[in-house]
Amino acid sequence: MHPMTQLYRHGVYRFLLTRQWLILALIALVLIPTMVELGFWQLHRHEHKVAQNALISRNLKAKPVPVAGLTSPGHVVPRSDYWRAVTATGTYDEKHEVVVRRRTATDGSIGVHVLIPFDLKGGGTVMINRGWVPSAADQHAFPDVPAAPRGEVTVTGRLKADETTGSSGIKDLADLPDRQVMLINSAQQAKLLSRPVLGGYIEQTGPEPKGGTPELIEAPDAGSIGPHMAYAVQWWLFAAGVPAGFVVLARREKRDRVAAAAAAEQAADAAEPEPAKA
Repeated sequence: MHPMTQLYRHGVYRFLLTRQWLILALIALVLIPTMVELGFWQLHRHEHKVAQNALISRNLKAKPVPVAGLTSPGHVVPRSDYWRAVTATGTYDEKHEVVVRRRTATDGSIGVHVLIPFDLKGGGTVMINRGWVPSAADQHAFPDVPAAPRGEVTVTGRLKADETTGSSGIKDLADLPDRQVMLINSAQQAKLLSRPVLGGYIEQTGPEPKGGTPELIEAPDAGSIGPHMAYAVQWWLFAAGVPAGFVVLARREKRDRVAAAAAAEQAADAAEPEPAKA
């Protein structure tokens, strides 16, 4: 029986039952749902970013309210109040000012944030992030921080939630030099001050510091949505491409096998001896 005839008798795509092709099919079956899931993961990140941008924009544009109306000692700032425009009237407690290590400036330079207690008019204390200054040359030394305004002042800013290692990814190191911390955390500061502190803190936006230092922290970006939607579509296209690619490979294998069988048949025919002449 010629190879071509035998090939079609057993089925052109019988090779799909071989070990190599069964493994390839199994890989495809694993890749497809994985890529679909990755696409939905990126879609959810896109939706989260859109919702966050809307929240930032809404809270930054809202009319500023007194900070004591949104938080209190031990209060956990809810996500709905992140970046809320707030005001505070009182006096800076420069004696207990600390710096927060490993913070970046607008241009990416590494330095510290200046964190200071602010005693509110009428009672209560809230922590205020005055902004960024360069670190001291000696990491154990306190950096050069411009003096805070004296007397009663009104500060405007954005309400932020307390930082934790879990929420920020920043490890809270022990045995730091005096007046240096890793996290901006009201409970931690309340313990250091031995008095209640309002939950969360204020990221100062005004008044503008003299000489531009400390450097005030930029407002969060409420316009960029990132590439997450494009990545989601990309993953779904990859998922659709896996079965298409499998079919293309199978058809190519079938074509090569048919061509090989035809060539073998032609070679066999050519090798047969011619009938003897009478």
